[in-house]
Amino acid sequence: MKILLNICITVIIGTACGCSNFLNEQVKAGYPDDAFYKTAAQAELAVNAAYQPLSFANDQNRLWVFGDVASDDADKGGNPGDQADIGNIDDFVQIYPINGNIESVWGIYYEGITRCNKILQQVPTIAMDKVLQNRILGEAHFLRAHYYFYLVNIFGPVPLILEPKNAQELQIPQSPIAEIYANAIEADCKSAITLLPALQTDAEVGRATKGAATALLAKAYLYQKKWQEAASTAALVQPLGGYALAPVLTDNFNEKFKNNAESIFSVQHLTNQVPFLGNRLNQWFAPRTESGYYFDVPTQRFVDAFEVTTAGIPDPRLDYSVGRKGQPWLDGEAFDPEWSPTGYLQKKNLQPVSEIPKSIKGNGNLNYVAIRYADVLLWQAEALNELGKPEEALKYLNQVRKRARESYLFDKNLEGFGTIPKGLLADITVTSQNGLRDIIHKERRTELGFEFHRFFDLMRWGKEEAMNALRDKESFNYDINHYFPIPQSERDTNKSLTP
Repeated sequence: MKILLNICITVIIGTACGCSNFLNEQVKAGYPDDAFYKTAAQAELAVNAAYQPLSFANDQNRLWVFGDVASDDADKGGNPGDQADIGNIDDFVQIYPINGNIESVWGIYYEGITRCNKILQQVPTIAMDKVLQNRILGEAHFLRAHYYFYLVNIFGPVPLILEPKNAQELQIPQSPIAEIYANAIEADCKSAITLLPALQTDAEVGRATKGAATALLAKAYLYQKKWQEAASTAALVQPLGGYALAPVLTDNFNEKFKNNAESIFSVQHLTNQVPFLGNRLNQWFAPRTESGYYFDVPTQRFVDAFEVTTAGIPDPRLDYSVGRKGQPWLDGEAFDPEWSPTGYLQKKNLQPVSEIPKSIKGNGNLNYVAIRYADVLLWQAEALNELGKPEEALKYLNQVRKRARESYLFDKNLEGFGTIPKGLLADITVTSQNGLRDIIHKERRTELGFEFHRFFDLMRWGKEEAMNALRDKESFNYDINHYFPIPQSERDTNKSLTP
């Protein structure tokens, strides 16, 4: 998987006493700017590096803090005094522009944009195979759209930078959200669709594809409430890559089934690599007994959101998503509620000790599935219902529920394997728009919990739903906390920003 390669361009600066000619030495480990972007190999290195800010191979990507911990699905977890900045976001108190999580995500996503801008400027000038050149440019367009999507949903109006700038050119005010969606996210996705292949070769699996760009475009439309565009664009995704729901939800969070047919775009990780390419989330979320920090822990309200039959059998996605008392943990041992301050731990981003031992707990090889086919199906259901087409919406919603209940036909670890329990996750037949809207929103929560989407869903669904969902967070105010403050370090350098 070539996208796992990082571009390591290092300039070594040395000083030496009594060395009169050291300034005449050629730099031995690095490229000056005007010496790079000369070959196809360098173009590939550059686009590989443009994927890196999406990775959880470092501690800077705190998407989970904003997507999960800020929501009603999760509490901070961890030791009470550890990572106080995460606790402030969890409680919506003292969320200052110097918050380390705010600083981190702003920095890494704009670094990703900077790398993409350089690729889009320089790679067209390289004499190289046209197919490869188009693929690299398509990946850069897709990645830039992805970074702006995160930025606009975390911070709201942000500076729109679509070409390389020097330091003197970076006094740039925020652009309106609609402009960012139109000129960066939508435009880049459309460019990526024209340039990217429908499928990547086995050696290039993990790179962006037409399907990934089309899915991100559909997501952008959905977030803007462009319901017709969202529905019609989402409908194009499946044929582009032959995407399908995995037989069992957990296949999407099992390293043995990485990049399966449900995966539309996944952030790739590998263990035991130099440079480091492992998934650190494995340590952030694991219990202390496994050398973990047990952050991002499920709330009781998240657990209570799952349906249960009259015989007391829960939606199997509950135990696929959450470790809880009386149920087996990752390697089959009994889960201990004492491992978590809420009595629960999430499972989707964790690997068992049998795969990643305690000694390298923060070096996992599980991918982060950023976009999967079940998500696209629920976008279609949501958009169609908002268009006044509930009967059509039910087709897509019920596909997701069908896969969940049929876990009993494919997962031998489920008690009662081979027979679907009576009344489990029956097909939805509700056709009133308001009633079906509530059901679709709840289905997103139980299907996609702890995949870093929940807070952004709540914000786009509006004030009433967000305030109700976050009612336990007494300091949350939708009008104030819909977006997070731009980091102080950026305000100190870019004087054109408005409060």
